[in-house]
Amino acid sequence: MELYNKIINGYIPQKEDLIPLINYDLEELCNYANEIRKHFCGDAFDICTIINGKSGKCPEDCKYCAQSAHYNTDCQTYTLLSTEEIKKDAKYNADKGIMHYSVVTSGKKLSKAEISSLCNTYREISQSCNIRLCASHGLLKKSDFEAIHSAGVMRYHNNLETSAGFFKNICTTHSQEDKIKAINSAQSAGLEICSGGIMGLGETMEDRIDMALQIRELNAVSVPINILNPIKNTPLENNKILTLNEVRRIVAIFRFALPDKYIKLAGGRGLLPDKGKSVFMSGANGAITGDMLTTSGITVDEDKKMLADLGYII
Repeated sequence: MELYNKIINGYIPQKEDLIPLINYDLEELCNYANEIRKHFCGDAFDICTIINGKSGKCPEDCKYCAQSAHYNTDCQTYTLLSTEEIKKDAKYNADKGIMHYSVVTSGKKLSKAEISSLCNTYREISQSCNIRLCASHGLLKKSDFEAIHSAGVMRYHNNLETSAGFFKNICTTHSQEDKIKAINSAQSAGLEICSGGIMGLGETMEDRIDMALQIRELNAVSVPINILNPIKNTPLENNKILTLNEVRRIVAIFRFALPDKYIKLAGGRGLLPDKGKSVFMSGANGAITGDMLTTSGITVDEDKKMLADLGYII
């Protein structure tokens, strides 16, 4: 494949290069994507876990989300977890050999009191656990990003969710521009960026390519690919779940667009019949393991065995 050879030699693919991959032979595409991954990233694999640090009652109207107060779901609701609860979970994951650990909180942003509490939590984890800290706390201000960075957080997560053109169909209470502003502020505070999206919202493959190129412009180091798990009583409850081959093609195209990034299978991986094993040979080189925010994930031990069998190094 000419595009594969050009990328291996340093070419940065454009949208017009990626569009033909939508109909390219799937097995060949995935094999090329896996070779691109090996060339730029080797066999290193980025595995992380998350904890739902504050759940439910979110004022935003994201149409996929069980935690939105706009929809009557069975989502558990609670305020910010204590330092001891989060630290205990972080230590458990550190002892399991997890590389990154992220606290995720519901809501558009956190209050000053919540930021202060979490900074104390992050400092205590940094002093007691050998694990890199990530955070996902919505649309914070630069001063908040500086505070959590000083407390030990190395990476900030904020998904674009979908393409700029499709975003208005998914959320009306904030814009994608709001997200990009927050991402830029986090970067200026010294934080790495983790940003990806959810597949299966109703977007087209072209939307997915557009998002991949947006992520490249933002220079995110980690790119989570979530698969929509339709939640009852949300507006997207009747969306069709993506097939394994659809997910493989999406990830392979993302690898072509983002040759040297950690492309992670995240939420919804448990919906795949092989739990993502074939996707890890189609360009993906990262995963969120353990429980997700509102759905169950795959255990750390199961994932570590699978990845060892595939030749990855965590």
